[in-house]
Amino acid sequence: MCSPTGDETHQHDEHNREGTEAQHTDVFPWHLGVCDAHCHPTDTMSSIASISGMHARVLTIMATRSQDQNLVSSVTAHYGVNGRNELATSFIDQTAQPSDKVVPAFGWHPWFSYQLYDDAADETSYVPSEPADVQQKAKHYTAVLSPAPDFEFLSSLPDPLPLSGFISETRDRLVGNPTALVGEIGLDKAFRLPLGWNQTEKSERDAGVTPGGREGRMLSPYHVKMPHQVRILKAQLRLAGELGRPVSVHGVQAHGVLFDALASLWKGHEKEVVSRRKQRLVAQGAEDFSSSDDDDDWASEKGPSDEKPYKPKPFPPRVCLHSFSGPPQMLQQYLNPAIPARVYFSFSVVVNLSTHGLESKFADVTQACPDDRILVESDLHTAGDEMDRLLEQICRKVCDVKGWTLAEGLERIRKNYEDFIFG
Repeated sequence: MCSPTGDETHQHDEHNREGTEAQHTDVFPWHLGVCDAHCHPTDTMSSIASISGMHARVLTIMATRSQDQNLVSSVTAHYGVNGRNELATSFIDQTAQPSDKVVPAFGWHPWFSYQLYDDAADETSYVPSEPADVQQKAKHYTAVLSPAPDFEFLSSLPDPLPLSGFISETRDRLVGNPTALVGEIGLDKAFRLPLGWNQTEKSERDAGVTPGGREGRMLSPYHVKMPHQVRILKAQLRLAGELGRPVSVHGVQAHGVLFDALASLWKGHEKEVVSRRKQRLVAQGAEDFSSSDDDDDWASEKGPSDEKPYKPKPFPPRVCLHSFSGPPQMLQQYLNPAIPARVYFSFSVVVNLSTHGLESKFADVTQACPDDRILVESDLHTAGDEMDRLLEQICRKVCDVKGWTLAEGLERIRKNYEDFIFG
């Protein structure tokens, strides 16, 4: 959820569209299955009806804040993918146009993390009361925002919600939908809160856009303090670990802090890494040198029909770093064989190709990404033709960089997506 907006983005999209049409005249093999690993069409509910007619096989729809949790649930009720077998069957019958196209994700985005208070902390920043206590509200927002907000800005902010309540509600949503993951969650050092609505803006806002987002408002000087973002993130990571669900993670200008937050949860659970010398001493046929206990845990997380129940962990089994914009060195850090979680890297046009600077880095990062860890996404807020176009464009770009044919690349990426979602 970090798509650029405005005339500059429109011009860049036009440039990308012209370039794609000029360079590619071959028919795109949609029938092989294109899976959007991260998108936000519930931000524009009027676009949801177009999902059934899209070329994309799967949309992984992210929730981000209070206003869209129920919307993601409602869309899933109509278009939800029921499981891996159902998804695999659709690729065998390539003449079918399946209606089950949505994998849901429930989470609280770092842009909105200030709206939650940690009621499990030794000294909570907020004590709710009826009627709402203005001083308590000021105490909370002063504790989690920097600089300290003035009274006018405070009055535009909602009463904060308890983190424990959100975690409990999200647990229920995940248990009720075995394919659901946790997302969009993460950290963002760059984001600043938008200013409150003035009367003119409020009267002219697009009623078709789900409330709660920026919607073009000017940005304030206030940002969410990183320790608070980390607390909200870790609570959701622990929930994913408890239920064995993958996570979709946002990270902007916080790559080091994000890695440290994840590493703090898997500390003590690292896999044993056997030296090459020791490997040569192991009898031929015993090539798996990872911890057998961990492998058994991850192998048993695929669903209620498995013989072994999933063993809860304090960290998620699989992580997607969405629209990954870090350098190749940071990508390699996540590939340390001792890490007990499997980390994937997703790429999008709207972020990774949004500026010439990011586009110039794209090839190096994509080349550094292992073939079995690459995912693609649109990160778009509207379902339909434009989402399909962006997915085709990023797939072509990844295949070009990797030297894959479209058929080879789409099959690889689809398999990666299935492994990320289902284990």
